[in-house]
Amino acid sequence: MKKIVILGSTGSIGTQTLDVVRHNKDIEVLGMTGNKNISLLEKQMREFRPKKVAVYDETKAKELKAAVKDLEVEILTGMEGLMEIAVMEEAETVVTAVVGMIGIRPTIGAIKAGKDIALANKETLVTAGHIIMPLAKKHGVQILPVDSEHSAIYQCIHGEKEKEVHKIILTASGGPFRGKKTADLSKVTLEDALKHPNWAMGQKITVDSATLVNKGLEVIEAKWLFHMDLDRIEVVLQPQSIIHSMIECIDGSVIAQLGTPDMRLPIQYALYYPERRFLNGKRLDFKTLKQITFEEPDMETFLGLSYAYQAIESGGSMPTVLNAANEKAVSKFLHKSIDFLDIYKIIEECMSRHSVCEAPTMEQILEIEQETYDYIESRW
Repeated sequence: MKKIVILGSTGSIGTQTLDVVRHNKDIEVLGMTGNKNISLLEKQMREFRPKKVAVYDETKAKELKAAVKDLEVEILTGMEGLMEIAVMEEAETVVTAVVGMIGIRPTIGAIKAGKDIALANKETLVTAGHIIMPLAKKHGVQILPVDSEHSAIYQCIHGEKEKEVHKIILTASGGPFRGKKTADLSKVTLEDALKHPNWAMGQKITVDSATLVNKGLEVIEAKWLFHMDLDRIEVVLQPQSIIHSMIECIDGSVIAQLGTPDMRLPIQYALYYPERRFLNGKRLDFKTLKQITFEEPDMETFLGLSYAYQAIESGGSMPTVLNAANEKAVSKFLHKSIDFLDIYKIIEECMSRHSVCEAPTMEQILEIEQETYDYIESRW
């Protein structure tokens, strides 16, 4: 019986992870965490019977504790609760499915405790890749990517020697606004931005897909996960979301991972790696598949990708500013307090005023994050 904990069980990745657990029958969920969706968390607890549950919001934790007083489960709160779940002694793998920089400290704690990481929290590597990857190597743990693109690369590289991989080709759907120009984007609504053409994802990542910030963050992740320089990471639009990413080898061979857009596949692959398991669901039918097309990303309209490349080139703490500015801007957009294009304005202004700190510590990363949040609140 494989034993796991899930940080962020009520979100998109968390619920799909539980679906994988539900269909495999040989995974025990020892712990899970949530924030405010207490009704769903209660349902999950009653089905999967974890030993410990952490709720970041203290008021919601009290509400949950009253609702599940008939269960034998320990209810924890705050960051301390997340940390305790992340290092549960019997757990082998920690699924980091929380959204935002809140996931970094529990991930570091889990690595130090010798847990393998099924990584779905982009912010961990975007802001602290220089800390996370050496730490994972030191403690002998695996960082198993759950993002569909990075899982695809992981699968393509499997069996290849590092020196034989010439470059990584990350694919992107282009989001709901592919083909539009800046003038078109000035009119879009939140509802428009949340209509992703292919993937079922959480609201924040769906907006990130629409701005192409998501793809930019994935470029930064790929740099750390696969030890690749920026000039060896390419982004191409693949609107049908059939090719999830590719590698090009030094002999010119291109290896791709294809499949239907189903996040359960990379989740299950990470949980059982290197074993493959049957996964129910739709399959590609090449007899009826009409075409697979490619386009160059429009980085002049969709500035999120451009900002990510700038952040990588600046290095140090700049990716933290990019991530924090985007996180706060998207939150404001989701609350309809700014327009879609204001997301770009906020990111650009925050990055332009920042003085880079080389190799920031965890404490400096969190300070820079808070400073960025405070500046945005003072301006918008």
